[in-house]
Amino acid sequence: MAKLEDSFLFVCVHNAGRSQMAEAFARRRGLKADSAGTMPATTVNPVVVRAMNEKGIDLSSSKPKLLTNEMINKATLVVTMGCSVEEACPRPMLAKMQKKLVDWDLDDPKGKTIEEVREIRDEIERRVAAL
Repeated sequence: MAKLEDSFLFVCVHNAGRSQMAEAFARRRGLKADSAGTMPATTVNPVVVRAMNEKGIDLSSSKPKLLTNEMINKATLVVTMGCSVEEACPRPMLAKMQKKLVDWDLDDPKGKTIEEVREIRDEIERRVAAL
């Protein structure tokens, strides 16, 4: 179970969907959270923005961020979503994350319908609540 002093880092490849949703749900619960991507997109997925608006969370002004070593070092727990494989995450960063890494095997919302994104969103919300 998370403690208030814990800091969570949610990481996916593009930081345009899953990790953005996880960060938002964690912050809503009063947790220290950030998100980043190994190859960030230029904007958050508009279908993700729409799905999160349905939950009362506005991601329209959120910007995808590049994962840094500083972010990894600061985090108590790193939750990856599709970037724990070497092709998507540089080896030195992956090695640093291994000590405090949890991988959530979740579908990427990219190219999915709003209904599919809602399912992903709801699963992320459940997992964040379980932290």
